Formats: sequence, structure tokens, C-alpha cells
Amino acid sequence: MVIDRADKGQPGAGPSHSEPPASAAPKATTGRPAELPGSFARVAFSYPGAPQDHYYLYVPPGANAGTPMPLVLMLHGCTQNPQDFATGTGMNAAAAPANALVLYPAQPGSANPKGCWNWFRPTDQQRGAGEPAVLVAMVREVMARHPVDAHRVYVAGLSAGGAMAAVLGREYPDMFAAVGVHSGLQAGAAHNVMGALSAMKNGAKPDPAARAGARQSAASALLPRPIIVFHGDADGTVHARNGEQLIDAALASAIGGARNVQQEEQTGRSPGGKSYTRTVYYRTADSAGPSNPGKTAVAEHWVLHGGRHAWAGGHAGGSHTDPGGVNATREILRFFLAHPQQAGQ
Repeated sequence: MVIDRADKGQPGAGPSHSEPPASAAPKATTGRPAELPGSFARVAFSYPGAPQDHYYLYVPPGANAGTPMPLVLMLHGCTQNPQDFATGTGMNAAAAPANALVLYPAQPGSANPKGCWNWFRPTDQQRGAGEPAVLVAMVREVMARHPVDAHRVYVAGLSAGGAMAAVLGREYPDMFAAVGVHSGLQAGAAHNVMGALSAMKNGAKPDPAARAGARQSAASALLPRPIIVFHGDADGTVHARNGEQLIDAALASAIGGARNVQQEEQTGRSPGGKSYTRTVYYRTADSAGPSNPGKTAVAEHWVLHGGRHAWAGGHAGGSHTDPGGVNATREILRFFLAHPQQAGQ
């Protein structure tokens, strides 16, 4: 993750991108036919005041107008783009058997010189404003043009994209059924550039007002979204403490708090020989754990031993990947599909 020091990240910095009503569709896409099954296409996009002018959308070969599909929003890291991220993660190939759509927004250099999502700016940490509003508008556009199962819409990202995924999960729990964060930070970890650099180096400083579980939003009556976190314990770009803080925030927000959550831990090695520790957290009211596939997890934490700042199990053809690591793409998609949005949650 790269933070550009020229962006002061002060409150009010950048366009506000106020969110239009859910029914408002970007004018540039009105009437355009949906992309064909089996395609991975660049899609023109228009949103008032936003620099983003396109995204990439993967439509699985099995797409059928009468069958609602899962939708995964994938947020790239700094210096990456949608095509690079799709190649590196291999999410399209993983999504095909699940008949899932995959949406890859593009962050232009005009919004951030390094192509980072501006997760550390207050104006980009709020529901109905900034980059969260733009990203949600993209999701809504795809949902308007393709048959999407509204109970199975998910968001995942790497590094700055992971931090923005955490923001979206906090601000739009009514839209996203679960969240995946790889090598990222918790929502509210920083509010300016210097705070972002500090959090990346050492983890976020204690700040009750910034904790994901403490902030009140328009959808705060809903339960926090289930989250799966991957982080290398040798990550020299975003300290592994940030992965722990993501889990801590999720558990603090769970029903009854962390005291009503139990955990089960497993260790293993990827086919490439990379070791990991996987910890699954579930509420004590649930009589199951990882040994019982019927359980529903509150959170799942993968510590990648010796892992650096790279997508585990990714393809060498993409940037910031660790091909020898455990397959994070497969595990994230597995976690997502096991967590559809529940009524009233």
C-alpha cells in the first residue's frame, strides 16, 4: 500500500459524491444491454462529480436472465488496476462454478496518484458520500442490469482496497452480506495521511470513536457483517496488528460482545509449503464449530506465517501475489457463499 503525501487527507478534501436515491441510475448507462455470459468487459460508468469513468465486470458462463446470481465487489490495492487484480487473484475462474458476477472498480490517478482507494479520508468513510457512495452506485448499476441475488452481495479487497472493503461493510451492512479483507485495516483506522502511515506501520491507535463497532450509521440497527481476514505476519507494508484489530472490532460488535464468542484454531500448510493458522470465531449460542460444517461464523482469521504484503495463493501474472500461499480467493469465496444476508440482520 502506498499513501501519497501530497494528499493531505483533511476533512472536506476531494469531491463529496453525495449519494442519489437508490433508484437513480447513471445517465451514461441507461438502456445499455447487459454484458454477455462468459465475458470480462470494460463498462463505461458515469456518476455526478466522480472521477471514475469505468469498471470491469465478469459475467459467468452460466448466467441466465431468470436466475439471480451472487455478486462480489473486488477492490484492488495501490498501483493496481482491475485487470491486474483479476489476473492476480484468479477470482473470475473461482466465481465461474458458483455462477457469480465479479465487479472490479477502477480508481483513477486523478483520485489518488498511486491508484489507492482513499480509505483514510473522513469524506471517504461515510455512508452516502465520497468513494463509498460511488462504489455502491456501481453495485446498484450492476444489480439493475443483471439478475443479482440481493441476499448474496459481498465485498473484498487487498491493502487499501481491503481497508475500503471494511468501510463499506460498516457503512452498508444492508447491502453487503459479508466482507473479506486481505492485508488491510479496520474502518476508521485513520483520518488523515499521517494517521494512515502510523496505522500501517504499527496498527491503529486506540480511538473509541473510530472503532467499527462504536460508530453509529444509518444502518446501525443491523448486525455487523461476517468478516474473513487474511494477513501475513511478515507484512512490512501493513503491520499484521491491523488484521488482529479487524477481528477485534468484529467480535466487539457481535451479539453480546466478545465474551459470547468462542473460537477454534487450526494450523496447516498450503500446497506450496506456506504455513498458516486459521481461527474461526462463532457465537456460543451456536453449537457448532469448524469441526461441524453446519456452523455460521462471526469471523475467520488467517495468519499467513512468513507472508508478506501479497495476495495469498495468487497468480504470478498479477502484481502483489504470493503463488505459494494458501488460496485466499477460494477461501474468501467459500466464506462468502456460506453467509447470505439474513432477514433482519
